[in-house]
Amino acid sequence: MSLESCLARIDERDAEIHAWTWVDRSARSSAGLLEGVVVGVKDVIDVAAMPTAYGSAMYADNVAKADAAAVARLRAAGAVILGKTVTAEFATYHPGPTVNPRKAGHTPGGSSSGSAAAVADGQADLALGTQTAGSMIRPASFCGTLGFKPSFGRYPLGGVLETAPSLDTLGVFARDLDLLVLADGVLSAEHKPLPPTRDPVIGVCRSPAWREADGEMQAKFLAYADRLASMGLSLRDVDLPSPLERLADAQALIHRREAWVKLGHLLHAHRDALSDELRSMLELGRAETDSNYNAALELQAHCRSILPPLFEEVSLLLVPAAPGAAPQGLSATGNPAFQRIWTALGTPCLGFPFWWRDDGLPLGAQIIGPVGGDRQLLADARAIIGDQPFGRSNGGEFRVPRELKATL
Repeated sequence: MSLESCLARIDERDAEIHAWTWVDRSARSSAGLLEGVVVGVKDVIDVAAMPTAYGSAMYADNVAKADAAAVARLRAAGAVILGKTVTAEFATYHPGPTVNPRKAGHTPGGSSSGSAAAVADGQADLALGTQTAGSMIRPASFCGTLGFKPSFGRYPLGGVLETAPSLDTLGVFARDLDLLVLADGVLSAEHKPLPPTRDPVIGVCRSPAWREADGEMQAKFLAYADRLASMGLSLRDVDLPSPLERLADAQALIHRREAWVKLGHLLHAHRDALSDELRSMLELGRAETDSNYNAALELQAHCRSILPPLFEEVSLLLVPAAPGAAPQGLSATGNPAFQRIWTALGTPCLGFPFWWRDDGLPLGAQIIGPVGGDRQLLADARAIIGDQPFGRSNGGEFRVPRELKATL
């Protein structure tokens, strides 16, 4: 989409959606691989001469002096850095004002709420987000667009808020797979295209969080897997190694302990300005013992070490992206149960909507590859998600893979 059409869409819709905290109407493109591509940046990531407020009023006047490393790469490739998108407070759990662009009154997910909503609604072509628990894949699922969390450490984190260095991952939202692949090449400096895997084997993985999925998600997810099999793809059920059943709890412990280390000073300096959710998280992190924290890190390392053999049997995993559709209400960002272990493992994950309810809300799935297998995962994704854009098209309508919907 052009800059002009994105600005027009913002003017038309953002008073309702609240995806942006700052828009630079003087932003312009330059020559490069991403020439003309309009980008929003989550407001925990620095953009020169724009405020980085971290979703907190106390930092409203904090203007960045330089671009974050990832923003600089996008800008050097010709992208239009349009502005800053809403984040949950300090990229944790207290939501900002963004609403789900698919259905008013429903959460867009978080913490990368504004980025997902802006892309899904056609207000930007790409947007940067971060994931420390489930902050990329869950908003993509709830808002109905593509969300890519790459392998841990794949994109540079200079100029990005640190909340938990063992987990923090920069990611990108897009409506179009080809554009996402192009952006991944720019952000990772790994431009070489890879051919799709010949006869890929897809592991259908309910994951340890399966019991937290609602009945609709369970039924539609399994029906979607059956549909892929009927299209000629090779699928097999996959059970994860048993230590991974404890990894979600370890991820949560690592997250709150490291958040205390990085953000605990806020309890002393600005306690009354923090949300109840953030105060509680930081206090729990402060109370964690060194032995429990070290045990969680050891489990994380062990689980990472036993994962590679799984991908000798399957090309990628297909897993639900959330317990269900976006919940009603704006006071919380939803349950990250289906993202926690993959964030801890550092695997690349591509979230996408696979089913659209009659009320306009999508259900989301994610495909997951081995650590470092990002380009191959993106090359193989088309066989699963197809060619259609996910989000508002240039024609002003929402286009979804109807050939799948008709069979489910």
